[in-house]
Amino acid sequence: MAVNKDIYGFIKPALDAHTMGVNTAAELLRDCGYDVLVADETISKAISEYKSEASRKKVVEWIISNNITSVGISYRLDKDDAVNMVGYLLEELKSNNLLSYQDGSIKSISFAGLPVSCEAIEKEFDGFVSTYMGGESAHDTLVQLGVPEDKIPMDIKEGSKYDDSLLQFGKEIIDSQEYSKFMPIDRSAYNDYGTRNDTVVKRIDANMNKDFAPLMRAHVGPYSSLVSREENVKEFISWVKTLGSTKFLDIISIGSSQLTQSNFGEDWGDRPNGGGVPVNSAEEYRQIWEAARPLLLRTYAGTKDIPTLAKMHEETLNISWHALSLWWFNKLDNRGPYDLYTSLTQHIDTIKYISTTNKPFEANVSHHFAFRGADDVTYIVSAYLAAKLAKKLGIKTYILQNMLNTPRLTWGIQDLAKSRALLKLVGELQDPNFRVLLQPRAGLDYFKPDLYEARIQLAAVSALMDDIDPHNEMSPPIIHVVSYSEASHLATPEIINESIQITQHSIKKYRSLRRKGNVDDMSKNADIHQRMNELFNSAKVIINAIESSIENPYSPEGFYKIYAAGFLPTPYLWGEVDEFKHATELKTKPVRGGLKVVDKNGNPLKAEEVAGIAKSNLSDAEYNLSQRTMKNLKDIKL
Repeated sequence: MAVNKDIYGFIKPALDAHTMGVNTAAELLRDCGYDVLVADETISKAISEYKSEASRKKVVEWIISNNITSVGISYRLDKDDAVNMVGYLLEELKSNNLLSYQDGSIKSISFAGLPVSCEAIEKEFDGFVSTYMGGESAHDTLVQLGVPEDKIPMDIKEGSKYDDSLLQFGKEIIDSQEYSKFMPIDRSAYNDYGTRNDTVVKRIDANMNKDFAPLMRAHVGPYSSLVSREENVKEFISWVKTLGSTKFLDIISIGSSQLTQSNFGEDWGDRPNGGGVPVNSAEEYRQIWEAARPLLLRTYAGTKDIPTLAKMHEETLNISWHALSLWWFNKLDNRGPYDLYTSLTQHIDTIKYISTTNKPFEANVSHHFAFRGADDVTYIVSAYLAAKLAKKLGIKTYILQNMLNTPRLTWGIQDLAKSRALLKLVGELQDPNFRVLLQPRAGLDYFKPDLYEARIQLAAVSALMDDIDPHNEMSPPIIHVVSYSEASHLATPEIINESIQITQHSIKKYRSLRRKGNVDDMSKNADIHQRMNELFNSAKVIINAIESSIENPYSPEGFYKIYAAGFLPTPYLWGEVDEFKHATELKTKPVRGGLKVVDKNGNPLKAEEVAGIAKSNLSDAEYNLSQRTMKNLKDIKL
C-alpha cells in the first residue's frame, strides 16, 4: 500500500495510564497507509507539564521535526486539565504559525477522552478540535480523522459492516418503541420458585421451552455519600422490593461497596465507602433476601477471609451462584490485601467449599485480563483454565461469563469468533457431571453517554449475543444486562427494567428476523469461521504447553507459575510488577478488530512463540514462588 504524505502524531500525557485508544487509532491509520508517531515518554511527560513554556516547546519541536500534519491528544482524567492542556498546546501552535489557516503544516487537531471533557472542549474551541468520546466504529473513527473513503482498506469496511447492521437494527428497535410493550415473563412454573430451595438451575430448566427467553441478571448498587450507611442500605432494600414486584429481573447482583468486600463486619470508622451498597452485617443480607422475593440473589466475593464470606453469603442470601476472580482482586490490581499466591490459595479453598453446596460457580477472569491489555487468546485461555480448575474441584455447574466489546475496539465479527472459540473450548469439558451455562454481557465501557444512542447500542449488543450461537434459541440461558445509562449515571429500577425490556424484545425480534431470512446468517460467515479456528488452535497450543511443562497446573502453585512465567500476557499490569515482570514483557496491539501479542517490532507472535518464551521463564517463576512462600511463612511466624 502506498504511504500517504500526511503524518499523524498522537500524544498521551504521562499522567494517564490509558493507552488502548491511542494504539487502536494508530494501527487503523497505519492500515490505511499513513505514517503514525506515538509520543515517547519524554514528550508524554512534557505535555503533562503543559503550563511550562519549556515543556510546550519540546512538544512543538517534536511535531515540527517529525513533519506531523495531524495532532491527536488522548486524556481520560480531569476535565479542566483536559481543556487547559488542549488550550495551551493550541496557543503554542498558533504562536509558531503552525496551523493550516496560518499556512502552517497542522491540518487538524483531535482529542479523545471522557464525554464531559469532550463536551467542554467542543464548547471552548467552537468545534475547531474534533473529539472522540468512545463507541465510534473503526470506519467512523477513520472518517472523523480525515481519511478519505478510498483510502480505507476493504477489510476494515467489511469489519464495520456487521457492526453497522447491528446498530441499524438497534435504531429501528428504539425508534419503534415497541420494546416498551414487553411484559414481565412468568417464571413461576415450578414448586420452589422464590423459596429458600430455589436455584438458578431450577429456574432455567423450568423455563426451557420453544419460547425460551434468557434469564436476566443486573447489577444494582445505589450509594450516596450524603446519607448514613444504614440509610444507603435502606434505599437499596427499597429498590430491591421494586425490582422484585415488577418481575422483569430474575437475578439481582448486589453491587456491594469495596469496604463490604474488604472489611465486612468491621468498624469502618471514617474510611471512604467509594461507591456501592455498604452492607456490613449478616442480618442486612437476610433483610435483602426477604425484600427481593421472588428474585434470585448474588453478590461480590470478599477480598480477604474469602471462604468465610462465601459461607455467610450462602447462609444469608441462598446465593444463586458464587463468583471469584482467581488471579485478581488482590495486590496485582490493588483491589485486595493478599499477594497472588495467598489469594489463589484462598480462592481454591473457597471453590472446594462451593462444590459442597452444589451451587454454580462463575470465574470473573477473562475481562480482567483484557482490562490490562491481554490479547484475545489469553482471554480465552484464562477462562478455560478457570473452568477446568472448577471441574477438578467438584463444581457441577459453571457460569461462563463472556464480556463482549472488551476492549471496546473489538469488531463484532471478532467478538463472535472469540465467543465461539471460548464456547467450543470450554464446551469440551462438559459431561453428565459438568454443565456450562453461557452468560454474555456488554462491555464495561461500551455505552455512549447519550441515552438515545446508548439504548440503540443495548439493542445492538443484544443481537450480537444472540448471534454467538445463532441456531440455538435456548442460548444464551442467562444475560448480564448492563443498563444503557452506564456511561451517564447510575441505573435506577426504572432504567434497569427498561434495559431488560430492550434486551428481551431485541432478542425476540432478531430471532424472528433470522427465521425469515431478513438478517445475515452469521453461522455461515467465512471470516468469523477462520478467526474462530485461529483463536481456538492458538489457545490449544498455550494450554498444551502449560499442561505439559507445569506439574499440577490446576493448583495455587500451578496458577501462580502460569502467570509468573508469562503464559497469560498482561502488559498493563498495575501492581507487583517486579514479581511478575514476565507477565508484562510481551506487548499487544490491535490487529483487524482483535488484539494480538506482538514482538518488539510490532509483528504478531505465533502461539508457539508465546508458549516458548513463557516456558523459558519457568525457572524464574519457580524461584519467585519459593521466595514468596518463604516470605509468607516468616510473616506467619512474626
